Amino acid sequence: MSLEEKTILVAGAAGFVPSHLSQHYLDLGAKVIGLDNFITGSPQNIEKLSKNSNFKFLECNIYEGLPTLTENIDYVFSLASPASPIDFSEIPLEIMRVNSEGTLNLLNLSKEKGARFLEASTSEVYGDPQEHPQKETYLGHVNPIGPRSCYDESKRFAEALTMSFYRKFNLETRIVRIFNTYGPGMRPNDGRVIPNFINQALKGEDLTVYGDGSQTRSFCFVTDLVEAIHLVMFGDDPTPFNCGNPNEVTILECAEQIIKVLNSSSKISFRELPEDDPKKRKPDLTKLKKMSGYAPKVSFEDGINKTAEFFKKI
Repeated sequence: MSLEEKTILVAGAAGFVPSHLSQHYLDLGAKVIGLDNFITGSPQNIEKLSKNSNFKFLECNIYEGLPTLTENIDYVFSLASPASPIDFSEIPLEIMRVNSEGTLNLLNLSKEKGARFLEASTSEVYGDPQEHPQKETYLGHVNPIGPRSCYDESKRFAEALTMSFYRKFNLETRIVRIFNTYGPGMRPNDGRVIPNFINQALKGEDLTVYGDGSQTRSFCFVTDLVEAIHLVMFGDDPTPFNCGNPNEVTILECAEQIIKVLNSSSKISFRELPEDDPKKRKPDLTKLKKMSGYAPKVSFEDGINKTAEFFKKI
């Protein structure tokens, strides 16, 4: 698919997933405008993208206002929100504002430019789910005042705002709910399980498992996620789509596999489970598969090896 002559705006372009998404569209021949304020994004990601003459970067804080954009814009991707657990206690107000005021600014820009808009939501809208696996029709089990609520609830608001623009203004909108994703470009200290385990395994330190390790996650390699996001943006359904990998593993199994894949001498130690940590997480991808035939391609072992190589370099 060629997107020559198309212009794509990516909010949060210096971040992990958005930088991969930006590269994907540059590879397809599109012009990409990246926005970021570097609150959690990496300047190195922008430096890499800027090697392509079709990439333009504007530093800004999207909830304080967008820069003047004279270009025609065809597609807007809203991926500016910090999403790591360590951010929830450090910058909760910034997270809430980017997912409310920032999303509103991007929606108004899309309306002004006649661009199609995609909100990158999250599996966190399901909270600690009582339905398993989670379908898009599940309304969630979320603590609105818990330590994760700044992210969970602001993303639920962003979805509601997106659908309001769709219904009131007939704006072309799309929503993806992203499940656990990993790969090269992640922040090594972002507090998520894969970077934590890989860094500990590379150093020969104990891998710290919270609770008894029986809680589950479904880990998707970043290139598979980018493909899923692309399929939703270029589909024709405005309602939410789960995006991820349905291969469910326990956290203990994840730790054991990483030790094995990296041939590490690390052992496993256990700590107290954090408040509101979801016990199970697995996407039902029936809707996405029916719409597009989507299936993840990268195995967990290959993905861990690629991610570990990145961490070794930094």
